[in-house]
Amino acid sequence: MSKVEVVGLPALDRKPHAVLDLPSRQHKALKIERLLDLSARSKVIRLLEIGTGSGGIAHYFATHRSIRCDVAAVDVVDQRLLRDKYMFVLIKDTVLPFANGSFDVVISNHVIEHVGNRDAQSHHISEIHRVLKMDGIGYLAVPNRWMLIEPHYKLIFLSWLPLYLRSYYLRLARRGIFYDCEPLEKKELEKILDKNGFAYRNICTRAFRETLAIEKKHGLLSPMIKQIPDCWLDWLSPIIPTLIYRLQK
Repeated sequence: MSKVEVVGLPALDRKPHAVLDLPSRQHKALKIERLLDLSARSKVIRLLEIGTGSGGIAHYFATHRSIRCDVAAVDVVDQRLLRDKYMFVLIKDTVLPFANGSFDVVISNHVIEHVGNRDAQSHHISEIHRVLKMDGIGYLAVPNRWMLIEPHYKLIFLSWLPLYLRSYYLRLARRGIFYDCEPLEKKELEKILDKNGFAYRNICTRAFRETLAIEKKHGLLSPMIKQIPDCWLDWLSPIIPTLIYRLQK
């Protein structure tokens, strides 16, 4: 049974937007495992997932057959479908209730766009840096502001608009009242990473290829896409839907 600890009260002013499709979480966890080369680690991995949602990723690593993981997960609201084999902490904001240098691996998968303004986003990154061990690895995935279709509300060009027009567009399309996300563009995100002392590598191209290999649902397109040189895909990284980074101190 998982341990549940409450720190403060859940912040409910923003929607959690959690993905509760467990098969997709298993695919995502496998992709993270490969991108961080976790199978090469022989020692027990102390792993933190920020924004655990369904609990699918945390449970995947906690029950892995060959990689030994001691898993903790946090979120501002408890929507878990899988609850066992890992520790869960309900938190209030971007503050992580763990000591400095506690984790070998920290995962932040589509979380930063939900935490608030730029100051809150920067604090989210600084907390990842704080709790990560000196030789630890971080995984950071962020929806790109310049994605064609905004993934949370399924509206074209929503995140392209100035901030003051996004909620108006939501209301006009009858999809909501307040746009509660703040996606980042590549330069903005890298500026925050620089500010908080991270060395980082954009791994979007490798992530894209791993997605094709894991999901195997692109039919005739997959062989064609495999022929595209990495340098071409790298060139497109500022406008791809998701920015993905491997982080180190």
